[in-house]
Amino acid sequence: MAIILRLDRVMADRKISLNELAKQVGISNVNLSNLKTGKVKAIRFSTLNAICDVLDCQPGDILEYVRDEKEDKI
Repeated sequence: MAIILRLDRVMADRKISLNELAKQVGISNVNLSNLKTGKVKAIRFSTLNAICDVLDCQPGDILEYVRDEKEDKI
């Protein structure tokens, strides 16, 4: 997938734990862990909004686009 999640990096910069962020965002630790490790295929805008609010960041701080090699050949 061409979208890379950088949530772990932003969390480390803000010195916030998975448990604390999950509590403040209002989602389960399991769902946040899956998001942090990139094991998700989608994220709700409301969840992204809450994460950005708690971490005081922009969506672009968490999400990064990396072109797939297949796309380079098209």
